[in-house]
Amino acid sequence: MRLVLAGFGVVGQSFARLLMAQEKELAATYGLVPQVVGIMDSSGWLTDEHGIDLKKALRAKAETGGVASKAGGKEVPRRPTDVIRDLEAEVLIEATPTNFKTGEPGFSHMKAAFESKKHVVTCNKGPLAIAYYALHELARHNGVQLRFSGAVGGGTPVLDFGKTCSMGDKLTGIRGILNGTCNYILTKMEGEGLPFDDALDGAKKAGYAEADPSLDIDGYDSAVKLVITANHLLLSKAGIKDVKVKGIRGMSAKEVQKAKKDGKAVRLIASASRETGLTVAPTLIERDHPLCINGANNAVEFECEYSGPKVIIGKGAGGPETASSLLRDLLEIRGRINGPAEAIASYRMSGVGGG
Repeated sequence: MRLVLAGFGVVGQSFARLLMAQEKELAATYGLVPQVVGIMDSSGWLTDEHGIDLKKALRAKAETGGVASKAGGKEVPRRPTDVIRDLEAEVLIEATPTNFKTGEPGFSHMKAAFESKKHVVTCNKGPLAIAYYALHELARHNGVQLRFSGAVGGGTPVLDFGKTCSMGDKLTGIRGILNGTCNYILTKMEGEGLPFDDALDGAKKAGYAEADPSLDIDGYDSAVKLVITANHLLLSKAGIKDVKVKGIRGMSAKEVQKAKKDGKAVRLIASASRETGLTVAPTLIERDHPLCINGANNAVEFECEYSGPKVIIGKGAGGPETASSLLRDLLEIRGRINGPAEAIASYRMSGVGGG
């Protein structure tokens, strides 16, 4: 299966390493022999119709900061969308940085892939939050698949788990912790009595928060993930503007410690239901509640009409974790095209995908 990889940052590089690490097992167990014929990053394109040497591509990235040099193959100065259309490949792996305002360049990359009859696997939240139904319609119209389990929960299969919960049942609501950075900050404030700014600095040093953490601490990363989850599982017609958002910026240590004294905890909870709509806000929860998790983890509770609540907990971010979700989705596509569903179920049970 020939792949085009758009985006060669932390996730894209982790995906390349995972393909190399699992090369023999993917071929022997699942009949999948992935061949990356194009890689794009901010430096440009690297293409090779016979398959790019991923070791050389990773080395070039480490040494020069760009994949389109010293990696063999051929540099391509053309527009990314033209390259995506013209490359002979079956799947686009879209892992460019998320843009919550326009969804670009991810949206255009995905549109070009669909129009050239390529399946798309993505972890890019922006296009899905802005144009969820348009992307699905483009995929259906062109007879290809769109998969995005890594967009919510990283390597933890939140969306797939939610779909499983809804089989033979009815989801009535979803709520959970969708941003590990905020959860890390609140945990530090609670456990160590740190003021907000100190806890945020600690999150930056630990690699959980960006230099500009606004999207995390102001609640918009959680809101985007909530929109995707609600549209996918509750069949909502939601956009970012439909979410009532309040982040944790400036949360007082006094408020967090008071909650602790009362046997509760403050967590940034994203929730969606047909009755109450979509909200993201700091919320008091009981300390023995399954959603009261610590550290940079995610936890999501699915409320089912007949079988009650079900919770999934796991890492919500990270290069290797998100790369595992991309590979899981790739195997889903391969299974639907060429192989039995049992192969995918076997993959999930084996733990190879990390999720």
